[in-house]
Parts: sequence; C-alpha cells; structure tokens
Amino acid sequence: MTLSSDRGLIFDIKRFSVNDGPGIRTTIFFKGCPLSCWWCHNPEGLSGETEEVIIKEKLDGKEFKQIKKVGTFVTVEDLMSEIEKERIFHETSDGGVTFSGGEPLIQHEFLVRLTDECSRRGIHTCLDTSGYVSPGVFKSILNRFDLFLYDIKTLSEHKHLLYTGVPVGTISANLRALSEAGRKFIIRFPVIPGMNDDAENISQMVDFLKNLDNEVKEIHLLPYHATAKSKYRKFGREFKIKNSIEISEIEMKRLKDEFEQIGYKVKIGG
Repeated sequence: MTLSSDRGLIFDIKRFSVNDGPGIRTTIFFKGCPLSCWWCHNPEGLSGETEEVIIKEKLDGKEFKQIKKVGTFVTVEDLMSEIEKERIFHETSDGGVTFSGGEPLIQHEFLVRLTDECSRRGIHTCLDTSGYVSPGVFKSILNRFDLFLYDIKTLSEHKHLLYTGVPVGTISANLRALSEAGRKFIIRFPVIPGMNDDAENISQMVDFLKNLDNEVKEIHLLPYHATAKSKYRKFGREFKIKNSIEISEIEMKRLKDEFEQIGYKVKIGG
C-alpha cells in the first residue's frame, strides 16, 4: 500500500453501530493490517490492496457467480459526506465516528486528515486499534482522538508472535504511552479458549492493567466465535483454528470477576 494523505482505502461503513464506542456511531473500516490474528473476523481487512472475491448464490437450483470488488478508495470529503448523513443520531445519543479495520494507523496520514476534520465539526472520534505502529507515529496521533478502543490479545511474547505474527513489545509500550498521556481508552480483550484464556496470561494482563493510569477503567471481553470461517474461503485464506472451540458462560464470569477486582468496569461483548 502506498500511503497518502489524499486518499484512504476502506472496505466497509457500518451505520447505526452501538458496539464500537459510546452512543450511536458510524464505523469506518480501513483496509490493511500488520497483524494476522488466527481468530480475525474481518479477513477482508487484512490486505492493504483492493481484492476480488467470487460470491456464489443459488436460485431455483441454479448456481450463480458474481465477482465482487473489496476495497474502495475514498477522500476525506467522500467520508465526511457519509458521516454527516447520520449527524443527528450522533448528537442525540452522544455518539460519533469510530475508525476500525484492519488497522487504521497503517493509513495514518489520511486518518489524521479525516479525524481532524471530524474534530473541527465537533464530531466525537474513536480509534479502534491494535497499537502496532511505530512509537513516533503513535505519539503523533495521541491527542487527535476523543477515545481509544485498544486491543490486547496476550502479553506473552511467544504467544503473540505465534497467534498474531508480530511481537507484543510495541503494543504494550504504546499502551503505556497512551496511559501516561492521560488519554481516555477502553481495553478490548478477545478471549480465545486454549490460546489466551489461561491463568498465566490473565494474571499478566491483570498486573499490567492495574498499573496503568486509566480514567475510563473499562474492559470489553470479546468471546470467540467462528462466524468468519466462510469469509476465509471466499478470500482463499487459511482459517487456522481447526477445531470447534467455545468458551462457557462460567469461564466468562470468572474472567469478568478477575478484572472487576482491580476496579475495571467489565462488559462482555463489544
């Protein structure tokens, strides 16, 4: 992907979202991600290029194939036009705009122009990020968003490399920087049975989070689901989780209790 402040590459716009930050939100999904999480539910956001997929449909016993382009280049003006359509819902619900992906910070130059324009118009902005970006870039965007949704998968270097393809050090360092800057953030923790729900990982996360200065002090526990499996086939990608895995309500309650004990407000689901 060639970075540009003039155009961004997105793969979806979700309207009337209530799971991507406070209030009713417009969520814009940026294309491209430096991570390759085994459980990612947006495989269409992994590549930083436009793609074509074949959609198969059956009608009256006949199969029809349609080629669909995934990824659209847009300008700031294009997106502001879409955002303004839902302005009344943002204002009446204390909502706003959320930038998700993929990883929006891959396109940080365009993202900065977009979020600055939102802020100029008084629109609440939220960044959903893995935090995997150079410290210099992360420092440059710290004061540009009203709220951060910050993903933490595991603090184990070995497991993070295995399950996401990248080291965890940059992510934890940027989270510390976010905390030290006094910015508002909510932690998002995808709970994947057998991968990151073990006692050691939870203990590491509890110790790490309780030492952060977090005004919001909230964590969202996101139970694993395999609903994206069919998407992987469409994009010709391998879905690495081979076995059917589920996490019980009892296990989620146990995790909820652990994070509540360190003073975090806990929400199960996004």
